[in-house]
Amino acid sequence: MPPPDALRSANIHPETGLATDYLNHFNEVVMLLEMLPDMPDCAEDVLAWAPCGYEDHFERTGYSGRETVIEAWRAAPRAVRAHFETLITVLDDVIISLQAQVAAGDLAGAALAARSEAEPLLAAARAAVHGHVTGESDPDQDAAQASVDALFG
Repeated sequence: MPPPDALRSANIHPETGLATDYLNHFNEVVMLLEMLPDMPDCAEDVLAWAPCGYEDHFERTGYSGRETVIEAWRAAPRAVRAHFETLITVLDDVIISLQAQVAAGDLAGAALAARSEAEPLLAAARAAVHGHVTGESDPDQDAAQASVDALFG
């Protein structure tokens, strides 16, 4: 694993070896999917999206810390990588199915499914980057939810 200072400067979680920047590849298309009912011209961009592997993403985007990110990825604990890759595979499949809905003209349905299917997977992937396995309690998320519950009581 690269040294802690290198990990920090490249936005890599020191325990998992994963970088949240990879999830931008998914955040953008999910955001576009959610905007489709109000902005149907985004459909073209949604349909242009394609799956992209972790290392390929950092190579393609020219990320400034890409060598460190890739080194950390390769050194990441096997179980962490396997869990993360499983989430990403399912997320890729969901987005591809949403693209089919968009191509068929069901923009509202695709937007709804993006919220109900893709968003939870993205949240699980973000949690995995930070060392939380889906289903584990996240103290920060629990506190945030408690605040919302108290507000709307």
